[in-house]
Amino acid sequence: MGALDSKRKARLKRKARIRKRITGTPEHPRLSVFRSAKHIYAQVIDDVSGRTLVAASSLEKEVGENSELKGKTARAVLVGKLVAKRALDQSIKSVVFDRNGFLYHGRVKAVSDGAREAGLVF
Repeated sequence: MGALDSKRKARLKRKARIRKRITGTPEHPRLSVFRSAKHIYAQVIDDVSGRTLVAASSLEKEVGENSELKGKTARAVLVGKLVAKRALDQSIKSVVFDRNGFLYHGRVKAVSDGAREAGLVF
Protein backbone atom coordinates (compact mmCIF):
# COMPACT_ATOMS: atom_id res chain seq x y z
CA MET A 1 0.00 0.00 0.00
CA GLY A 2 2.99 2.29 0.38
CA ALA A 3 3.54 2.64 -3.38
CA LEU A 4 -0.06 3.70 -4.00
CA ASP A 5 0.12 6.23 -1.21
CA SER A 6 3.26 7.84 -2.65
CA LYS A 7 1.61 7.99 -6.12
CA ARG A 8 -1.45 9.66 -4.59
CA LYS A 9 0.74 12.16 -2.72
CA ALA A 10 2.61 12.99 -5.92
CA ARG A 11 -0.67 13.58 -7.77
CA LEU A 12 -1.93 15.84 -4.99
CA LYS A 13 1.32 17.84 -5.16
CA ARG A 14 0.86 18.26 -8.92
CA LYS A 15 -2.76 19.23 -8.32
CA ALA A 16 -1.79 21.94 -5.85
CA ARG A 17 0.82 23.29 -8.25
CA ILE A 18 -1.75 23.45 -11.06
CA ARG A 19 -4.51 24.96 -8.93
CA LYS A 20 -2.26 27.87 -7.91
CA ARG A 21 -2.63 29.18 -11.47
CA ILE A 22 -6.03 27.86 -12.61
CA THR A 23 -9.30 29.26 -11.32
CA GLY A 24 -12.76 29.14 -12.78
CA THR A 25 -14.57 32.42 -13.30
CA PRO A 26 -18.19 32.92 -14.37
CA GLU A 27 -16.97 33.78 -17.90
CA HIS A 28 -14.49 30.86 -18.08
CA PRO A 29 -15.38 28.15 -15.55
CA ARG A 30 -13.03 25.28 -14.77
CA LEU A 31 -13.54 21.86 -16.37
CA SER A 32 -12.21 19.47 -13.75
CA VAL A 33 -11.61 15.79 -14.52
CA PHE A 34 -11.25 12.99 -11.96
CA ARG A 35 -10.17 9.52 -12.98
CA SER A 36 -10.68 6.49 -10.77
CA ALA A 37 -9.78 2.91 -11.58
CA LYS A 38 -13.16 2.13 -13.17
CA HIS A 39 -14.90 5.45 -13.87
CA ILE A 40 -14.27 9.01 -15.01
CA TYR A 41 -15.97 12.17 -13.78
CA ALA A 42 -16.04 15.67 -15.24
CA GLN A 43 -17.56 18.83 -13.85
CA VAL A 44 -17.64 22.50 -14.80
CA ILE A 45 -17.01 24.66 -11.73
CA ASP A 46 -17.33 28.38 -11.03
CA ASP A 47 -14.71 28.96 -8.32
CA VAL A 48 -15.85 32.51 -7.58
CA SER A 49 -19.26 31.37 -6.32
CA GLY A 50 -18.05 27.89 -5.38
CA ARG A 51 -20.72 26.10 -7.42
CA THR A 52 -20.68 23.15 -9.79
CA LEU A 53 -22.51 24.29 -12.90
CA VAL A 54 -22.51 21.07 -14.95
CA ALA A 55 -21.40 17.49 -14.29
CA ALA A 56 -21.17 14.17 -16.11
CA SER A 57 -19.68 10.79 -15.32
CA SER A 58 -19.35 7.28 -16.67
CA LEU A 59 -21.83 6.10 -14.02
CA GLU A 60 -24.78 7.74 -15.78
CA LYS A 61 -27.37 5.74 -17.71
CA GLU A 62 -26.63 7.58 -20.97
CA VAL A 63 -23.05 6.33 -20.88
CA GLY A 64 -23.72 2.89 -19.42
CA GLU A 65 -26.53 1.99 -21.82
CA ASN A 66 -24.40 2.74 -24.86
CA SER A 67 -23.54 -0.85 -25.80
CA GLU A 68 -21.23 -0.08 -28.74
CA LEU A 69 -18.66 1.50 -26.40
CA LYS A 70 -15.71 -0.79 -25.87
CA GLY A 71 -13.34 0.22 -23.13
CA LYS A 72 -12.91 3.03 -20.66
CA THR A 73 -11.34 5.48 -23.11
CA ALA A 74 -14.39 5.38 -25.38
CA ARG A 75 -16.59 6.05 -22.35
CA ALA A 76 -14.34 8.98 -21.42
CA VAL A 77 -14.86 10.54 -24.86
CA LEU A 78 -18.62 10.20 -24.37
CA VAL A 79 -18.39 11.81 -20.92
CA GLY A 80 -16.51 14.74 -22.47
CA LYS A 81 -19.17 15.16 -25.13
CA LEU A 82 -21.93 14.91 -22.53
CA VAL A 83 -20.44 17.55 -20.22
CA ALA A 84 -19.83 19.85 -23.20
CA LYS A 85 -23.41 19.46 -24.41
CA ARG A 86 -24.73 20.29 -20.95
CA ALA A 87 -22.40 23.27 -20.66
CA LEU A 88 -23.45 24.62 -24.05
CA ASP A 89 -27.10 24.23 -22.99
CA GLN A 90 -26.32 26.62 -20.12
CA SER A 91 -24.54 28.99 -22.56
CA ILE A 92 -21.04 28.14 -21.33
CA LYS A 93 -18.84 28.22 -24.41
CA SER A 94 -15.28 28.38 -23.08
CA VAL A 95 -13.68 26.73 -20.08
CA VAL A 96 -10.29 26.31 -18.43
CA PHE A 97 -9.14 22.67 -18.36
CA ASP A 98 -8.04 21.24 -15.00
CA ARG A 99 -6.48 17.81 -15.28
CA ASN A 100 -6.52 17.52 -11.48
CA GLY A 101 -2.91 16.36 -11.20
CA PHE A 102 -3.35 13.47 -13.64
CA LEU A 103 -1.05 13.19 -16.63
CA TYR A 104 -2.56 14.52 -19.85
CA HIS A 105 -2.94 11.26 -21.78
CA GLY A 106 -5.31 8.34 -21.95
CA ARG A 107 -8.73 8.91 -20.45
CA VAL A 108 -8.02 12.46 -19.26
CA LYS A 109 -7.05 13.47 -22.80
CA ALA A 110 -10.08 11.59 -24.14
CA VAL A 111 -12.42 13.71 -22.01
CA SER A 112 -10.86 16.91 -23.30
CA ASP A 113 -10.99 15.68 -26.91
CA GLY A 114 -14.66 14.76 -26.54
CA ALA A 115 -15.48 18.15 -25.04
CA ARG A 116 -13.65 19.93 -27.86
CA GLU A 117 -15.48 17.84 -30.47
CA ALA A 118 -18.82 18.82 -28.93
CA GLY A 119 -17.96 22.54 -29.14
CA LEU A 120 -16.30 23.67 -25.90
CA VAL A 121 -13.35 26.02 -26.35
CA PHE A 122 -10.23 25.71 -24.18
